[in-house]
Parts: sequence; structure tokens; C-alpha cells
Amino acid sequence: MLKDITVMQEDKEKKLEEMMKKSDQSARRTTIILEKEEREYVDSLIKEGKEPGIKPLISKMLDVYRSMGIYDWRFPGEYYCGISRVAFINVELINILIQHAPKEQGREIGVQMGQALKVSMEATLGIQTSSREKWQEVFKRLRVQGFGDFYLKDKYILIKTPFINEPEILAGLLEGLLCIELDAKTSVSPFVFEIKETPKAAVNE
Repeated sequence: MLKDITVMQEDKEKKLEEMMKKSDQSARRTTIILEKEEREYVDSLIKEGKEPGIKPLISKMLDVYRSMGIYDWRFPGEYYCGISRVAFINVELINILIQHAPKEQGREIGVQMGQALKVSMEATLGIQTSSREKWQEVFKRLRVQGFGDFYLKDKYILIKTPFINEPEILAGLLEGLLCIELDAKTSVSPFVFEIKETPKAAVNE
């Protein structure tokens, strides 16, 4: 019995050591020295309730850094995400361009935009956009880039808070990006599009 107790005690000690090793690997203490102005700015964000604390703020910053490919940026003024140059642009400017585009060409304009996004995502992120299994990754990328919130439900795509408020252009963009055909079910946001065709990649398979 004493032998059994000794073995059990040794097993507990081994498990405790393994847990400590995992803890050391998953979380390490890091000291960051901030300038006075930087620390005051961080404190103001926390005090005003815009951020819950320093650790969540740093985690959020790293997530944005990784998602937006900031390591490729030539700050300030020249920003890249892989092969694509990006810019922060007011939605009002996009609306002006859309208003002056011929209505009858809206779908074709959107298709060309979607095809350009397809090349960018496939070359930069390795996402096969025509594969339905990858659509959630595509929608996440569109959300990161500010296009809106995209949801897939059966044969429908729902778009909330869209950056582009012209349904024909938006439908064309998704057609060119996902290699599908869509039928617009609503003319105002939130937009609902019915998928009329399966992705070409799935047909080929």
C-alpha cells in the first residue's frame, strides 16, 4: 500500500511539473517601457472606458497588426496587404464614384472588382475563394477590410452594414469573388442575395 501511495505521489508531481511547463510556454511575463506621453494616452483610453486594460489593448493591437498585414506597410501613406495596396477612404467618396457609374453597368463593375479581390486573396492569403468551404475565411477577410458583415444561410448570403450600398455592384463583387451567380432579394441594407449557381470549383469536381 505504501508503494502505491508513493507511486501516486510521484504521478501527481509529474503532472504538476507538466502543467507548470505548459504554463511557462503559454504565458510569459514581458515588461514594456512606455514613454510618458504613451502611458498617459493608454491610461486615458482605459479611464474613458474605450479599452478595458493594457493587456487587452496590446492583444487587440497585435490582432489588428496581423490581420491588416501592417508589417508590409510603409508608414505613413503607403500601405500594402500582400500584393495589394490599400488605403483608408471615406465611404462618401465611394458613393460619389458609384453615383456617376452607369446603372446598367453596375453588375459588371462589381464582377471586375470581385475578380481583383479574388486574385489578391488567393495570392496573398492562399484562400481559394471559389471553394464554399473557404467562404467563412473570405467573409472574415471582407469584414476585416471594412466591407461589412457577411453571413451564409443555406442558399442565401446576408450582408449587414455594407460599405457599398449599391446592390448590383455588391452582387457583382460577390459573383466575381466567389464564382457564383446571385439574385438580389432586397434593394436596401441589409442586403439578401440568393445563390443561383454552385461554385464553379464544385462543378468541376
